[in-house]
Amino acid sequence: MIRLLSYNIHRCIGTDRRLSSERIAEVIDGCAADIVALQEVDVGRMRTGAADQARDIARHLGMMPHFHAALTVQEEQYGDAILTRFPSRLMRAGPLPGLAARPKLEPRGALWVSVEAGGKQLQVINTHFGLNGGERLRQAETVLGDDWLGHPECRDPVVLVGDFNAVPRSRVYRQLAQGLSEACHLAGNCDPGATFPSRLPLLRIDHAFLRGAVSVRSVRSIRTPLTRVASDHLPLLIELDLTAAGTEPDGKVMPGGKVDRR
Repeated sequence: MIRLLSYNIHRCIGTDRRLSSERIAEVIDGCAADIVALQEVDVGRMRTGAADQARDIARHLGMMPHFHAALTVQEEQYGDAILTRFPSRLMRAGPLPGLAARPKLEPRGALWVSVEAGGKQLQVINTHFGLNGGERLRQAETVLGDDWLGHPECRDPVVLVGDFNAVPRSRVYRQLAQGLSEACHLAGNCDPGATFPSRLPLLRIDHAFLRGAVSVRSVRSIRTPLTRVASDHLPLLIELDLTAAGTEPDGKVMPGGKVDRR
């Protein structure tokens, strides 16, 4: 079994306004995660003490960090990271499109790492979509396109995780779900719990999508006294198995990793 965690860490600033990468590492360690996809990570930014948050958190956990800066201002960077204790290789890191008419929108990006787990390769793509609806649609199209999920080297099984700033009823969520399988549905859990805001979770905007021979045991947001204060998002924990045959216990895996539950 692989435990994968997706977590918007809000620059390691909690809802109590305290800055603490150690507290974020404690949350992750408590989830016993093997692969961690982080969003809103500061590296060398004066506002968070010029720390390299990706490396600091990885060092606490004994993991290898991969980082992509969606935003760079001189020597200061801000973006997404993937940490893992498994052997891993960076496949791609790059920007996602914004809107030409809105040049001041925060830059967004994605990070793709190939992880070797149990003798098999798992492609992990981590992203953080924008706040504008039109922007998110363009970003979803890009992630589904030839440079990312459609890339020849992005072979199944694949997991796409992150903060999509989109609820399940949204066009962006439905667009992603057309070509991928929602992890919570594969686990038979249509409501793994809201993830934002952490103190009083109302919105489910952090998601996991899968493709290929993957069996999902569980998907759930982690609600504890610590996670409610460590960041403004709750972490999303996915427990999965890489399967040799493309079958699920309660259904047949169709092309693209979809499951026929008829």
